[in-house]
Amino acid sequence: MAEFQFQNDELELVEDYYETADFDDETFPFSEDNSSIPRTYNTSSGDDNDDSFGSDVEDDFDLVDIGKSKMDTTAGEARKGKDIQGIPWERLNFTRDKYRETRLKQYKNYESIPSHNSPSHLHKDCKQVEKGHNLYGFQFNTRLVKSSIVHFQICQGLTIATLAIMLYVLQTLNQIKRCHVSFNACRKLTYRGSGLTGNESRSAGSQYQLRNLLWATSKHDVYLLQNYSVMHWSALRRNTTEVLNAARPIVPTTESSRSLPQTLSRVQISTMSVKDNLLVAGGFHGELICKHLNQPDVAFSTKVTTDEDAITNAVDIVESSSGSKWVIAANNDAQVRVFDAANFICLNRFCFPWSVNNTSTSPDGKLMAVLGDSSECLVSDSNTGKVINTLKGHLDYSFASAWHPDGRVLATGNQDTTCRLWDIRNTSQSLDILKGRMGAIRALKFTSDGRFLAMAEPADFIHIFDTQSGYGKEQEIDLFGEIAGISFSPDTEALFVGVADRTYGSVLEFNRSRCMGYSEAIF
Repeated sequence: MAEFQFQNDELELVEDYYETADFDDETFPFSEDNSSIPRTYNTSSGDDNDDSFGSDVEDDFDLVDIGKSKMDTTAGEARKGKDIQGIPWERLNFTRDKYRETRLKQYKNYESIPSHNSPSHLHKDCKQVEKGHNLYGFQFNTRLVKSSIVHFQICQGLTIATLAIMLYVLQTLNQIKRCHVSFNACRKLTYRGSGLTGNESRSAGSQYQLRNLLWATSKHDVYLLQNYSVMHWSALRRNTTEVLNAARPIVPTTESSRSLPQTLSRVQISTMSVKDNLLVAGGFHGELICKHLNQPDVAFSTKVTTDEDAITNAVDIVESSSGSKWVIAANNDAQVRVFDAANFICLNRFCFPWSVNNTSTSPDGKLMAVLGDSSECLVSDSNTGKVINTLKGHLDYSFASAWHPDGRVLATGNQDTTCRLWDIRNTSQSLDILKGRMGAIRALKFTSDGRFLAMAEPADFIHIFDTQSGYGKEQEIDLFGEIAGISFSPDTEALFVGVADRTYGSVLEFNRSRCMGYSEAIF
């Protein structure tokens, strides 16, 4: 049974635990050394006994532990047969292939809009692609830093209505003084495909859907969420640094009253973006945090809304058509807000008929794709919010979008397990439909040169398509665990993947295979 944890007068989020139906605990020893590995370290200064606002960073080992190399996997070790995630399959009573088979059979993709069509009916419309290509080869995996994904924990059997009643009763009993989870917010809770240590057929928690919690600003620099902290991972030095601790009080340095800055505390980050030396993070209660990476303090923080449906679903840092830099926040209250990144004044507020899960702006800054709790995707004028085109074809809610650098092709990812490609000059129907393996499409990224498109599912699978072949060549990266985010480096040389799992949570690095006929990778 999953749990609720009540703390700080708010509905807090706790990591669920998993149960297995086919494999008992004795045959499923996921921790390599359950007793000897330290679980936490604190990066805060001051009294060691005062951790009220200390870092929530957790790790599987001490930074100076001699077992550090054991926790990492290199390309050389992978070529010799080591699992790229470090999973000791040889010590388990089942093979990797057997566990993959079980996962594929048991995973159930959640549907907000139940489809009357069979999966085969959807598949026949999808593009037939050549699989098995090595477009990005495995380079390195580290468990020195673990990606995190926020989860609301509820029992699998609870319906949205039941959950709403439970929350109402708890509020009535004054057990929760402030609970910002309304009916619409509850719809953001989705059926969870379990990670390495679980089986969703018996019990399951629920997860927040959106997965933009990892960003690469170079082939050596990665930023990712780890509990309440945003961490910087140096792929070159192979060490971590805490960049933002959202558990502590956040006091913005911006003094302009026009930007309406607010002091925040204990923000549970739901989404983030890092670009041009600026970190932007959104929170579960409508928070927005902006921090320049070269400055120690937070430049701006506020709550963009007091609405109960306050979740900040997506944030983006874009260049407008006039050349100025914008911060764009999409919220569950069906609004998109545009801020000036120079002074953080709200420039525009656009309203839509449904909760907005994602926005992306065209390379010229003129158009904005708007996706959310609808099977339709919108293309609007980024300056006025006026809807220009409505994209029809998806069967369920949409979560992700990305523009090809040429500005002519828009990719949209949906809960119907597909990505659709649209020619923005003629949106009457999609150009192609790309199919996932088992779950919704939660993240989409083009390389800066437009050569590749990466597509991530909620768990286990990342797909890379070669656009030069008309998206006809595909590499499928097969992992175990929830995917917290994917990001290409700006120079296109590296692809980073964040995996959220209690034991094998990690950051994986894949490098671009310049010689397509030969790759040192096993995936």
